Amino acid sequence: MAFFWTQCVRLFAICALILTLVTAQAPLTPDKDSFYTPPPGFQFTPPGTILRTRTISASILGLLPNIPPTQSYQLLYRTTDSHGKAIAVATTVFVPTTLMKDRFISFHTAYDGSAPRCAPSYTYQQGAQTSDLITEFELLFLDSFLASGYITSVPDYEGEDAAFTAGRLAGMATLDSMRAVSGFREAGFTTRNPKIVGYGYSGGSVATGWAASLQRKYAPELPVLGWASGGTVANLTGTAVFLDNTTFSGFLPPAIAGLNKPSSYQQELDAKIKSIITPYGQSKLDFANDHCIEDLFSFPEMSVLATYFQSLGDQLYYDPVIRNVLSQCIMGVRRDEAPIAPVYVYHALNDEIIPYANASSLVDRWCNDGSAVDFVTYENGGHLGIVSRTLFSTLHNSQHTDVFCRRP
Repeated sequence: MAFFWTQCVRLFAICALILTLVTAQAPLTPDKDSFYTPPPGFQFTPPGTILRTRTISASILGLLPNIPPTQSYQLLYRTTDSHGKAIAVATTVFVPTTLMKDRFISFHTAYDGSAPRCAPSYTYQQGAQTSDLITEFELLFLDSFLASGYITSVPDYEGEDAAFTAGRLAGMATLDSMRAVSGFREAGFTTRNPKIVGYGYSGGSVATGWAASLQRKYAPELPVLGWASGGTVANLTGTAVFLDNTTFSGFLPPAIAGLNKPSSYQQELDAKIKSIITPYGQSKLDFANDHCIEDLFSFPEMSVLATYFQSLGDQLYYDPVIRNVLSQCIMGVRRDEAPIAPVYVYHALNDEIIPYANASSLVDRWCNDGSAVDFVTYENGGHLGIVSRTLFSTLHNSQHTDVFCRRP
């Protein structure tokens, strides 16, 4: 027994030493790291211009080397915020040792936070002191792409100030990441126009769906072969109402905080939010602006429609200012924003986080507007169940239905 405890103490000491070394070498968070500061005059460069590059040591949980082995880079590139202003955003590029050199995957992880340190470009760095377990979990999906030889990029699509749920910003940041990665020489592409597929689930569907929607007008030159969007947040208002006062209502404070960022809709929302928010509600927004997945556990079974959070109560979404902003966060409303590349949409019929009806309505609108869509409905399992079945490659055993529409 004494030997057992001696070994436990030694193991604990080794772990403590490793954590100490990692902490000592911890990278700076994006709000303190000069890499994220664009050079003077960057606003005069075209969207997608690479402004700065660096190599990183990618890891799992900030500690373990990533598997399979890859060369990992980060690019700072020029993109556009919700009001057309130039901003700089980072994307992380993973280049496997055995690769296909004429294509890449744009992977949009669901980092679901309004704190800058939730950004994938920080989370993926060795020594990162982060609690963004969603991004770490989805690294398993990303690694499956790398193991198959695909170069994979992961943009910080929430922009420079973590504007969670700002769909149009996310779409443009994603498209400009594709432009930047396409022109990145160190990736080793054998063509100047590598083919691209975009993928995102849940929070990542915000970037995927909006990039698919905006490509027609914003980046029609990109050779996107298709998009895959699962658990799609098609209607932000519908999702907010669906989540309110549920186990997952912790997603709502960071969503509000994200919409009230400078690169998002702060100039429209800030005065209104300040006039209605309660001290309790403000404490939750402040918490969201400094935390990642912890948000989910800080506001369970609570309501942003309650007067303890804001003074408008259940009339919140009827306020003209708030309603106007939320109206800009619904996919598929405009015909000129219908995807020009095929889209694969999949959703659980009993999704407990993102309403199925909103995704179904989106598919109907895209089909009516002439897009090519394959819509798959999984009749068993919920939001998290579909993720786990996808991860273990057993979706073919699940009962599901397909709906196709094709462009003329």
